[in-house]
Amino acid sequence: MTTAAPFRVTPRQAGDPVADVLGMRLAHRTMLRDAARLTTRAEQLAATAAGDPRALAGYVRDWADSVHHHHSVEDEILWPVLVESAGPHVDLSELSDDHAALDPMLARLRAAADAFATRPGEDTATALATVLAELRDTLTEHIGEEEATVFPVIERYVSVQDWAQVEARIQKRAKLSFEAPRVVLAATPAELATLKAEGGLAIRLLIALLVPPFRRRERAVFGS
Repeated sequence: MTTAAPFRVTPRQAGDPVADVLGMRLAHRTMLRDAARLTTRAEQLAATAAGDPRALAGYVRDWADSVHHHHSVEDEILWPVLVESAGPHVDLSELSDDHAALDPMLARLRAAADAFATRPGEDTATALATVLAELRDTLTEHIGEEEATVFPVIERYVSVQDWAQVEARIQKRAKLSFEAPRVVLAATPAELATLKAEGGLAIRLLIALLVPPFRRRERAVFGS
């Protein structure tokens, strides 16, 4: 059951500006990018002893937390705003059911990552790759359905002011040291230019401070 929106909602009216869903689109792309490359890396480590098991396991745990954060804030912040903005024009029941099914999968992923970190080997790497592949496929299907269902509703019914509040509340609960550099590295040059134009000095400082150490972390996890 969807709870009340966390702030007073003012639905978009015909002729009003349209909310820009670039941030949500990039968050989805970043999530799927990591799902694919983490699965590939775990499969590689199942076939060879090369690599740093603890670095990979730590990244997997952060990614699992990121996925949980994303669907939790959708349930708690975005979904209520959509319902109050669009009313009968939106049905989120299937997407909410998908979210409920994710947490047990993420729990299995964390357990597999911990097992690989403490007992690195072919068996634990294969088990980790199996859970990652399951999540990759589940998220690919879910995000495709979510974007097809939710993006048109946001653009038609959610006001620019309310969308700004949604994004601000979501960002406030995010782990920026993990989320921000991943989004920057997944963005196209045009998208990055838009982010810089909208974020001004703050986003430029985040990029300067967070991207270089994150690139070093990526090299430890995925190799050069």
